[in-house]
Amino acid sequence: MKQYDYLIVGAGLFGATFAYLAQQAGKRCLVIDKRPHTGGNAYCEDVDGVHVHKYGAHIFHTKNKEIWDFANSLVTFNRYTNSPIANYKGRLYNLPFNMNTFYQIWGVKTPQEAKAKIEEQRKEMEGRTPQNLEEQAISLVGRDIYEILIKGYTEKQWGRKCTDLPAFIIRRLPVRLTFDNNYFNDPYQGIPIGGYNVLTNHLLEGIEVRLNTDFLANRQELESLAEKTVFTGAIDEYFDYQLGKLDWRTLRFEHERLDTPDYQGNAVMNFTDSETPYTRIIEHKHFEFGQQPFTVISREYSSEWTAGAEPFYTVNDDRNNQLAAEYKALGEQQKNVIFGGRLAEYKYYDMDQVMARAFEKWNEQQ
Repeated sequence: MKQYDYLIVGAGLFGATFAYLAQQAGKRCLVIDKRPHTGGNAYCEDVDGVHVHKYGAHIFHTKNKEIWDFANSLVTFNRYTNSPIANYKGRLYNLPFNMNTFYQIWGVKTPQEAKAKIEEQRKEMEGRTPQNLEEQAISLVGRDIYEILIKGYTEKQWGRKCTDLPAFIIRRLPVRLTFDNNYFNDPYQGIPIGGYNVLTNHLLEGIEVRLNTDFLANRQELESLAEKTVFTGAIDEYFDYQLGKLDWRTLRFEHERLDTPDYQGNAVMNFTDSETPYTRIIEHKHFEFGQQPFTVISREYSSEWTAGAEPFYTVNDDRNNQLAAEYKALGEQQKNVIFGGRLAEYKYYDMDQVMARAFEKWNEQQ
């Protein structure tokens, strides 16, 4: 008999949730992570009471009541509602696109006026099938919104011109004919009081965790410890890129502590002009309604992934989708390895979806 039932590679939300479920069923788990902390990209650094989202803003939101109730059984959530602001050349606009946005751009005051203005702007693409992201955006919301709120931000996010990006990236754009700045339509939303580390710590309570442990550098030794391995890293890296490398977008962050109680008055501000090199500024204290006499901000920069960088966003074009499917088929041939989560499945997941996938993968073991 081996020492553990499951070796779980990665102490992020998928790995921690799977470990929690396995432990609740009486299984012996070892969780490892190559980073010096648990929590994956949801990890928060405590800066004198401000919980800094070190890997970008994480806002828990879901339609899944089962997952919401599960998370709330572990931690208490606050009432944070994501209402980002767009900054275009110094002028501010509400997001998502709603009546506040339309008033700020066009001065319209009623839903009927806004709808008429959008329809008028969409006529530019009338009778034409969008061939790229720019044309797709104009066909949905018109040129004004595209130029002010979509073009610059998207080109920075993807590192290429909108005319060179496929139309499918934005098949839909949320348009609300109400004065509602709540970014998400999900009925459940909030931030764990005390930050996401509180959630991770509860999930991993009583479970053996080894940090600064590189699975791929010690695979044979580590796999020999457990009956099964749960792998949450990049699936192409697991197979030593034998079919080729999957493409990712990565992010870089500049964190700064400022001796002012409030920098921008909001947790999330997107910079939608092309001249500003970063995509957004996060002011972390606003996630938890902090009253500290100082603040911490993070500027976020998007770039192409290179070896050694953290993979953040999948690039779901035809080539990468086909390659990911081939790696998935390879993974299914591994009898004692379970692949799960954003990196292992090459799929962008929100936090609730990651937890739901951990439930699904665990249930498959029964």
